[in-house]
Amino acid sequence: MKNAQTPWWKRQPYRMTALALGFLGLVTAPGVGLAQATTTMTTVSLEEAIARALKTSPQVAQAAGTVTTTGAAERSAFGAYLPNLSASANSSLASSQRLDPTTGAVFNAPSDTYSAGLSASWNVFTGGQRGATSKQAQARSSAARAGLIAQRASAVLDVERSYYEVLRAGGLEEVARSRIERAKQNAEAADRRLAVGSATRSDVLRAKYDLTAAQEALLSAQTQHAAAALSLGRLIGEDGPVDAQPLELQDVSTFALTDEALTDEITAQAPSIQAAEADLRAAEASVKVARSSYLPTVRLSGGYDWFNDEPAFNGGRTSWSVRLGLSYPIFDGFVREERVVSARTQASVAQATLSDTRRALRSSVGTSLNQLKLASNRIALATESVAVAQEDLKVQQERYKLGATTIIELLTSQENLVTAEINLVASRFDYRIARAELEALAGRPL
Repeated sequence: MKNAQTPWWKRQPYRMTALALGFLGLVTAPGVGLAQATTTMTTVSLEEAIARALKTSPQVAQAAGTVTTTGAAERSAFGAYLPNLSASANSSLASSQRLDPTTGAVFNAPSDTYSAGLSASWNVFTGGQRGATSKQAQARSSAARAGLIAQRASAVLDVERSYYEVLRAGGLEEVARSRIERAKQNAEAADRRLAVGSATRSDVLRAKYDLTAAQEALLSAQTQHAAAALSLGRLIGEDGPVDAQPLELQDVSTFALTDEALTDEITAQAPSIQAAEADLRAAEASVKVARSSYLPTVRLSGGYDWFNDEPAFNGGRTSWSVRLGLSYPIFDGFVREERVVSARTQASVAQATLSDTRRALRSSVGTSLNQLKLASNRIALATESVAVAQEDLKVQQERYKLGATTIIELLTSQENLVTAEINLVASRFDYRIARAELEALAGRPL
């Protein structure tokens, strides 16, 4: 009875041990475990990822909504130049005998009354308010369009960064797999030398330790790959991880313009600059809108009314009217002054923001160009380092087979090759990311 109540893992501990060892082998075996999970991912190209991200990005949708809203405000500002037109219709039912509340007399009147009217009004003069409001709406609409371009460029940059991180992790996986293969060869060579007595037990242990470290590096790269794939999937609207299609190895491409000319062109046409300039125009127009309240307003209005005792269009009484009025607020408790001061303050802030945006953009462009040069030089150096490290490793492998060197020198050469390969992978994608950041600042491909 006691044996029946004992958990199975305590009654048969060898099963638990076997399961643990099997799971460990599943995880640590090259090409198994996380690597199998990546094979079931959806794979997309960079162009497809960008297109899907632009459709699913909430920031892009919000910027597009702002463009629509400012467009409606621009149409409303134009509508202020047009006359207002309204129509009305009424019917009423009351007793035929009614009481005059003033005299107290009772008089007879129709129990049914029907009336209709048509009225129109037009602002002849508004002190320049309509023109200033129209310029303000146009400036805000321009700022919204520039903001949409900037937001789309930012979304593209986010996708490219995530896409390149997926490819970077994939490259690190390849480096780790190559390291595992070399570590296996070293372990086999150490075993052979130990068998003939030309190596020590320490050589075998060092080779096995290097193989374990290589397998751990593969697991780390696979985990990084899975995390980057999940991030890419989120950006493009996928519920799960998404893998990236490999790109052609085009390490460095030059610009047709010099760094100074490219900086000037980006500074003149960047969406952030266009948005800041439009904000300044809108702020300056708001000052004119506030000042227009110091001038009188002239309004022309007219109407046509119809009244009848019966629900019929024939008969009845009609009347019409035309009015031309002028209004001017002599004193409004300093509200106008407050609006003018507030508008001028906003214009000053917009001017300072524009100047700072230009300086910040030039600084960012210069930083991106320097990063491009640094990544380009690193690519060249890393490529040369990989070639040198490969040749050195071949020499050390041959020397170790002949017993002319130790396992430490062999592992050092192998570690140098791994470092050079990792640096090459990193520098290639650092260059692509730096170029993507520069294109995001420009708001267009370069």
